[in-house]
Amino acid sequence: MLNTWKKSAKAALAFVAAACMAPHTLAGNAQAGAKINSNCIGCHGIPGYKTAFPVVHTVPKISGQNPAYIEAALKAYRSGDRSHPSMVGIAKTLTDQNKADLAAYYSGKGSEKHTPATVKGGNVAAGKQKADAVCAACHGADGIKSIDPSYPILAGQYPDYLARALTEYQKGTRKNAIMAGMAAALTKQEIADVAAYYASLPSPLNSNK
Repeated sequence: MLNTWKKSAKAALAFVAAACMAPHTLAGNAQAGAKINSNCIGCHGIPGYKTAFPVVHTVPKISGQNPAYIEAALKAYRSGDRSHPSMVGIAKTLTDQNKADLAAYYSGKGSEKHTPATVKGGNVAAGKQKADAVCAACHGADGIKSIDPSYPILAGQYPDYLARALTEYQKGTRKNAIMAGMAAALTKQEIADVAAYYASLPSPLNSNK
């Protein structure tokens, strides 16, 4: 009886300890996020807007994106796991509550699923084949329903941005152990093909302010 009680007590303590160690997620306030997005709309609120430094590529669509991913991305810029100078500077000015509020605001601005314009630069059919083998297990067959809410929606995203992100994972300038491993074996053409495939899929992502 005593041994059984001890085992139960240890199990209970282990559960409490694990719960205490679990990361705390702040609740985001979309209305608060709308009041602090002035540093975001100048780039992310303009469809097709391109950043010129350090590499030219289209600024990603974030309206309709998973809120947990937006938060994770901002934290990665703050920590240095992502290296874009402008985003690093902005992320360092934001509190964790600011990040949660912006994530709530932008995630709530998704549109009805729509099919993006014709994609150029990669082979969509080849990209689908590679994505099914390498990406779909985590990001979902449709590029929307991922296995983790902190993973991004890929469907409908700008292809040059997706290609840039994969290249940064390869080079180590964007740090994520899982993505670094997945991107490492991709050729430049395969990156272009995967990016073209996901960019061609119906998506709730857009550039709404």
